[in-house]
Amino acid sequence: MQNAPPPSSAALLLWDVFCRVIDNFGDIGVCWRLCADLATRGHTVRLWVNDASALQWMAPGACQGTWPGITVRPWEQSTDAAQLARLPRADVWVEGFGCELTTEFIAAYVYSTKARDTIDNRNPVWINLEYLSAEAYVERSHGLPSPVMHGPAKGWSKHFFYPGFTAATGGLLRESDLLARQHAFDLPGAKAHWLQGLGIDWAGARLVSLFCYEPTALEGLLQQLDSEPTQLLVTDGRANHAVQALLARRRVDGSPPWHKLQIHFLPRLTQHEYDHLLWACDLNCVRGEDSLVRALWAGKPLLWQIYPQDDDAHNAKLDAFLDMLAADDNLRGAHHAWNDTRPAPLPLMNLNSWSQTVQLARQRLLQMHDLTTQLGQFIAEKR
Repeated sequence: MQNAPPPSSAALLLWDVFCRVIDNFGDIGVCWRLCADLATRGHTVRLWVNDASALQWMAPGACQGTWPGITVRPWEQSTDAAQLARLPRADVWVEGFGCELTTEFIAAYVYSTKARDTIDNRNPVWINLEYLSAEAYVERSHGLPSPVMHGPAKGWSKHFFYPGFTAATGGLLRESDLLARQHAFDLPGAKAHWLQGLGIDWAGARLVSLFCYEPTALEGLLQQLDSEPTQLLVTDGRANHAVQALLARRRVDGSPPWHKLQIHFLPRLTQHEYDHLLWACDLNCVRGEDSLVRALWAGKPLLWQIYPQDDDAHNAKLDAFLDMLAADDNLRGAHHAWNDTRPAPLPLMNLNSWSQTVQLARQRLLQMHDLTTQLGQFIAEKR
């Protein structure tokens, strides 16, 4: 089912969403999508973030307050008692990916006369929004309370909210207009027009997007893509640097040039424009969490580079995702080669088979309520 806006009788709430940017902008990407989706549904959101620089290109105007219903606030203001005293209290607190609220922020609410004397003296519903995984523990942990054992809010409870791929989880972020936007992009001429806006002339060649870290199988991928006319659309950042480094090494080594592969280096894209990139391409190489979800909604063959962890915990997470997809041996082998989890070269990719697999998974996932809808229902129950 496609998202539907909440009924007119649904309570419209004030949300405080907290995000600490660690690296790679995945945290801020997911948190911003949630904030934007909440605001579109009529809620009011304050996004507290330690580094909002990525929003300048991800969501232009966000930091300047031009997105209705959303205010972006510097993290350090959450420790300023004078600033906090002037703000209306929120109905919901969301800790993005386990970032912890500052003690000063919690204390400003707990000890405020305003909070105690208000007619509606319910405590905010406190959510720990977790990372996405297809592993079995997600279903077991989703929705569980976590008692606060110390500090100003001692005796309260947070609740774990897990995104996921089954009905026993919190689902995936999916805006109510996403399918309609994708349908409009699929109309004749729309893709070519969008590519032309990026300075890319397209006459029907295979299109591949590349958003990655530094996969050791990168050269093997590009060798395969050179088997037929292909235009590789490389995102800005680490993917750009990885390809540039590979090209420089090949020049030094005297490697022969590719004949059918044309490489385009893209500027930084807004979140909406990144959706367009995924819809345009015949294969999407994605990384992390946010782009994986968007690639699933795009419904095109995908190759996911998972965020590597020192203890190799990402291996089990990758296998769980492939199990969820019902991936065949070819798709599994490609993912393990791309993630360097098994000592084998990248197999010859069967994109037709991959397309069927992703389409079936997409159809299953569309039957679930999206994350924002489920989160709203969860909040209503706890209030």
